[in-house]
Amino acid sequence: MKFNKIFFGLWIFIFALFAYWQFNDPDPEVWVSIYAMAIIFCVLGTRGIFPKIPLTVVVTVCLAGAIYFYPGGIGDWISQEVEQHDLTMKTPQMEEARETFGLLIVALVLSPALWKAWKK
Repeated sequence: MKFNKIFFGLWIFIFALFAYWQFNDPDPEVWVSIYAMAIIFCVLGTRGIFPKIPLTVVVTVCLAGAIYFYPGGIGDWISQEVEQHDLTMKTPQMEEARETFGLLIVALVLSPALWKAWKK
């Protein structure tokens, strides 16, 4: 139970930062909603509550979205990020790559909760 509180509690804070950084995005309502949903499941996780069906849907949709949006030139994107030395978005491909990894992070963080839900 202590693992749940620490792990999911940390991710509540991180997802809140992710949501905050999305307010200047071209489509903040989508991404703030995604991170808010992740926060809700993390709050439930800190309390040991793991709703099986909703978690299954969310993790599956996030993984499917990450696969769908996965950028073709991941090496080019990483090179661009390293070269510019700041986090401003220069191209739509950079934004798409970042959003892809956001979906992947949500799916990976909620996977332990999903595993616990199916284990019960």
